[in-house]
Amino acid sequence: MRDLPLPPAPIALLAELTHRCPLSCPYCSNPLEMVAREGELDTATWARVFAEAADLGVLQLHLSGGEPVARRDLPELVEAARQAGLYVNLITSGIGLTEARLDALEAAGLDHVQLSLQGVRSGIADRIGGYKSGFDRKLEVAKSITARGLPLTLNAVMHRQNLDDLAETISFAVELGARRIEIACVQFYGWALTNRAALLPTREQVEMAKRTVAQAVQTYRGRLAIDFVPPDYYADFPKACMGGWGSTGLNVTPDGTVLPCHAAATIPHLEFQRVTEAPLAEIWQHGPAFQAFRGHDWMQEPCRSCARRDIDHGGCRCQAMALTGDASATDPVCRYSPQRPAVDALLAEIPEAEALPEFTYRR
Repeated sequence: MRDLPLPPAPIALLAELTHRCPLSCPYCSNPLEMVAREGELDTATWARVFAEAADLGVLQLHLSGGEPVARRDLPELVEAARQAGLYVNLITSGIGLTEARLDALEAAGLDHVQLSLQGVRSGIADRIGGYKSGFDRKLEVAKSITARGLPLTLNAVMHRQNLDDLAETISFAVELGARRIEIACVQFYGWALTNRAALLPTREQVEMAKRTVAQAVQTYRGRLAIDFVPPDYYADFPKACMGGWGSTGLNVTPDGTVLPCHAAATIPHLEFQRVTEAPLAEIWQHGPAFQAFRGHDWMQEPCRSCARRDIDHGGCRCQAMALTGDASATDPVCRYSPQRPAVDALLAEIPEAEALPEFTYRR
């Protein structure tokens, strides 16, 4: 193992409490092999993980899934996290988040709710999520959250089939009383790769989206914070990989596996540890998966000698794996990557609207 300096403390922990979910999204970001209910960490183990995260220096905890509301012990988990001194954000579809459940979560100390949004009308939203009446349920949940005074963020997952509704999506967030909207274009790992032909937007849509976001930032300044993650494939340079691999955050999956990022398990040669095997601090500081792409020694050319190597850190390791089969390769979206022509070829094959394939849902 290379002798690397200890990394700074991570800022955030994403706790994937369960892979159970009522939705069947065609871009599902959970792994292809999901953890069954009986394999999930119990309440006491999660509480220990939260305490270890706080001791490590983590400030923010994001409770996710699947659908975290599927965990009956969710209020106890929120309470344990607050007792550890963590800021607690719930990432949810809203399905199953009844008034009674919100009462219990609020009493436990929940700080913030992040609600996913598949579309701004019931027809398209329910079709994308694969759940009838899901949109109407989201509206009820959003109104209840803001009525309680809890901060609300909308997580609008955008792609070929709803990106034309972007301006309406942003104004919809304002109408619901959200304080922030995260406009996250689908990233193509795992299950999303199965539906890439149906989800990858056109160049015209992407350029329109950039203009729409720029205008909305001016229009809603002081009323709505807007974060925008554009599609990688149209960029000249790759996004910075988690601000540098193993440098700002970490994920814990339902069975306790600790990952440097949500999609890291798509890299088959990495060795992942579990919180049941080693303390969180030990895994963060010395775990082989976290050490794998820290620093510069792992980099190939042109990354190793590039002036941008400490800006984008070679790009996304998971995307390099998905598109080249080599997690150490330069992210192929980079204009300097020798594999960039493969990305351009994908963009040249985008189907016309009338030829879009049907979704393959995640069941």
